[in-house]
Amino acid sequence: MPGPLLSIFLVIFVDIFGFALVFPLQAIYAEHFSATPVQATLLVSIYAVCQLFAAPVLGSLSDRFGRKPVLLVSQLGTLVGFIVMAKAHALWMLFLARAIDGTTAGNLSIAQAYIADTTKPEHRTRAFALIGIAFGLGFFLGPFVTAQLVPYGLAAPIWAAAALSGTSIVCTLVLLPGGGTVERHADVGPGGRRPSVFAFGTYRDLFTRPTLSNLLLQFFAYLCSFTAFSSGFALFAERRFTWHGHPFTPRELGYLFSYVGFLGIVFQGGLVGRLVKRFGEQRLAIAGFVALVVAQSGMAFVHRLTMLIVVSTISSFGNAVARPTLTGLISRASGPGEQGMVLGTTASLSSLAAVFAPIVSGQFIQRGWLTAWPFISATAALCGLCGSVLLHRFNGKREQA
Repeated sequence: MPGPLLSIFLVIFVDIFGFALVFPLQAIYAEHFSATPVQATLLVSIYAVCQLFAAPVLGSLSDRFGRKPVLLVSQLGTLVGFIVMAKAHALWMLFLARAIDGTTAGNLSIAQAYIADTTKPEHRTRAFALIGIAFGLGFFLGPFVTAQLVPYGLAAPIWAAAALSGTSIVCTLVLLPGGGTVERHADVGPGGRRPSVFAFGTYRDLFTRPTLSNLLLQFFAYLCSFTAFSSGFALFAERRFTWHGHPFTPRELGYLFSYVGFLGIVFQGGLVGRLVKRFGEQRLAIAGFVALVVAQSGMAFVHRLTMLIVVSTISSFGNAVARPTLTGLISRASGPGEQGMVLGTTASLSSLAAVFAPIVSGQFIQRGWLTAWPFISATAALCGLCGSVLLHRFNGKREQA
């Protein structure tokens, strides 16, 4: 792994580790402040709304002043957000914490920009998989530590996350090379540029290109599936599953998410690259969507822990291959000098999915529609699968012609 990629990997890993400490308990933590399921999932939406408007500004600043300074600002916002959340004594403070973090959020986008800046097109899918590995390691260790800390109070993992955010800032200061703009390959434009929410002309241009628009819609469908599931799963599991006679708590959720994180390490720690070589990115994207449709549909009928582990394994494989392959395909479908704009668009799509999908997810859980709830994610994944199959057939016919 080249030096710059190792540095960004370590920075993102520590950052994801801190986030993963809070992820299993955020919705249940909100319930302790009398939040309804919709209000609990709105914590995801408020973060996404703030990010949707603020991230383009951060992207422009990273183009102008460099990745490192803007990444530090983003990490500082995460630190403040965690501190406010840990000290919360009312529900509004949780929303304030997520708004602060969302307004300064840009870690993943800047990491993608850094990778686009420093890797050649044919190596980007593997490089983007590094983010997946960082997610896997973070979501393996973070939830496990949460499971150990929650007996000391629900705020204990949040304080630990704040400490890790501080560590992430130190890692960025010490490990990430340079303070200004990074050296870019000749074929790569500004990696951090993210179109404004109101840049309708930019979006219209991207979505009039058949291949690129299909890939972006596939990616959006994947994001809707992932966000609807991840934002509501803790509340779903709390109501559906029991352990030794009591409903699932952040402790049990921590162990489950840790298992899924371990699978992410296994699947993305070399498997994605090998599968891409053997089957190609488009076929692998189809396989990822198939796995997600099967897993999310199956979740609707799962009541026992053994079957929960089975469907979680299938879902983990789907997520492990779908995101990096789609990101790589989108990057390769982009023209020279527009990598940043296109990657920024995917980040905007991520925020957009995170605005609306959690609201739908929370509504289903609040109404007690637990069997129907997993089909929100399954339907979104099915839409992505249809788009992926159509693109594969289109490319096949074009090659034959």
